[in-house]
Amino acid sequence: MGHWWHENIAEPGKLPLLLALAAFVLTFAITRTITRMIRAGKGPFRNITPGGVHIHHVVPGVVLSVVGGFGAVASGRHGVAAGVFAVIFGVGAGLVLDEFALILHLDDVYWTEEGRQSVEVVVLTASLVLLVLAGFSPLGVDDVTDEEQQGRLGLIATYVINFCFVLTALFKGKLRMAVLGTLVPFVALVGAIRLARPTSPWARRFYRHRHRARSRAMLRAYHHDVRWAGPRRKFQDLIGGAPDRVPLPPGPQS
Repeated sequence: MGHWWHENIAEPGKLPLLLALAAFVLTFAITRTITRMIRAGKGPFRNITPGGVHIHHVVPGVVLSVVGGFGAVASGRHGVAAGVFAVIFGVGAGLVLDEFALILHLDDVYWTEEGRQSVEVVVLTASLVLLVLAGFSPLGVDDVTDEEQQGRLGLIATYVINFCFVLTALFKGKLRMAVLGTLVPFVALVGAIRLARPTSPWARRFYRHRHRARSRAMLRAYHHDVRWAGPRRKFQDLIGGAPDRVPLPPGPQS
């Protein structure tokens, strides 16, 4: 275990990244727990409203992210300072991305349907960082032989090809597959060869006069959304809490 830790975490300088990820996930979990308690009126926690202004936790999150980010750049990837600044950055990033939807919409949509985007971004970010930790450093940490150098060049060529698939998947409106495809080979390839989303730039450009392809794209998107919308909503509600129910407008008076 000690050899694995030194070879895969300590020597490549991944310990600050691991600490930042742990702080990020823990901060998000604690923040969501506190906000759900405030929403339910339980516990000692209350919204911070000095002078009647609601101070969202994205504000201290931005400050911590700036301090931790600059500190991490200045301290490198090794040493106590690097770990401390990594934790500070992870805490700040957790607070900021927990209110990603507020930043995106410039409105307090925390407990609305739009607020689900914050949970989705947090889960996606944590997954990508975890994949980086589980992988390896293509540039390595020691001197390499000629054979290893040739292997690295082949790896770089593979990355370039995969990046083309990522761009194609993104152009086809498959954002999640494109993001995951940056780290997991062949995921972006699947998104690149399948039909584009009907509202994507690819569909608007290449399906304009291909009525059959446009119809198939719309049908496939509909079945995909129907199949996965329910489980995705339940997963988001489990992590971040269900959004407020919007009351239906009153019916016509008789």
